[in-house]
Amino acid sequence: MRTDATELGDARRRVEALVCDLPGGGVDDRMFNEPWELRAFAMAVAAYHDGKYEWSEFQLSLIQAIRQWEEGASGEPWSYYEHWLTALETVLADNGVLSDADVDARTREVLATPKNADHHKAHREPVAVSPARG
Repeated sequence: MRTDATELGDARRRVEALVCDLPGGGVDDRMFNEPWELRAFAMAVAAYHDGKYEWSEFQLSLIQAIRQWEEGASGEPWSYYEHWLTALETVLADNGVLSDADVDARTREVLATPKNADHHKAHREPVAVSPARG
C-alpha cells in the first residue's frame, strides 16, 4: 500500500518543525550523537501522531525529567535523550500504553541480545538531521 505523497510531505514538515524547535535544532547543529537517540525521538513522534498522548504532556514530562537531573546529586553526565526517553516512558505509562513490567521485560530481552546481533557492521557514526527552514 502506497501512502499519498501529500500526506508524507505533511508528516515530514511536522517532524521538521519539531526538530527545529529542539535545543540544538539549528540547521548546522548535530542533533543525534547515537542512533538510539534518533530512534527515541522517532518513537516519541510516532506515539504522539498515533494519539497516545498530547505533545504538551510530553513537554511537561521532559521538563520534569531534566529538573530531576538538575536537582539530583547522582553525578550522571548530561544526556538530553536520556531525559527524552525518561519523559517518553513516563507519558506512555501515565496514559496506560506502557507498564513497568513491559519496560522491564523488553530491557531484559535487549540486554540478553549479543552486542552486534543482526548487524553486518557496527554503525558508530553520529546521526544528524538538518531540515530545511522556510
